[in-house]
Amino acid sequence: MRNFKDLKVWQIAMDLSVKIYHFTQAEGPIKKDFGLKDQLQRSSVSVPSNIAEGETRSSLNQRLNFFNYATASLAELHTQVILSHRIGYLSDEKYQELDRDCIDLSVCLQNFINYRKKNG
Repeated sequence: MRNFKDLKVWQIAMDLSVKIYHFTQAEGPIKKDFGLKDQLQRSSVSVPSNIAEGETRSSLNQRLNFFNYATASLAELHTQVILSHRIGYLSDEKYQELDRDCIDLSVCLQNFINYRKKNG
């Protein structure tokens, strides 16, 4: 079995998910917005989960499907981060950090997908 924990892209996705959990558990209005809080947590967990699941699949097409699900979940998460900022749940500083994390992970994930397409 492939060891997904060794993948840098999975590690970065896990770190982002932890940041999202810390944000949603901190004091402030997000703590009482159960819908958005739940969506942020779910989409953040989905990214590394799909990377892990994809990495353990036997065929390249199956792996790529799960990596693409991770990409879609990351887009969902990024949208929720932007919304959280626009409605005042995230400070400008925290928003900039999470926005940059989402962008950086998106680039890393796309590079990983391109690598897998070429090398299996």
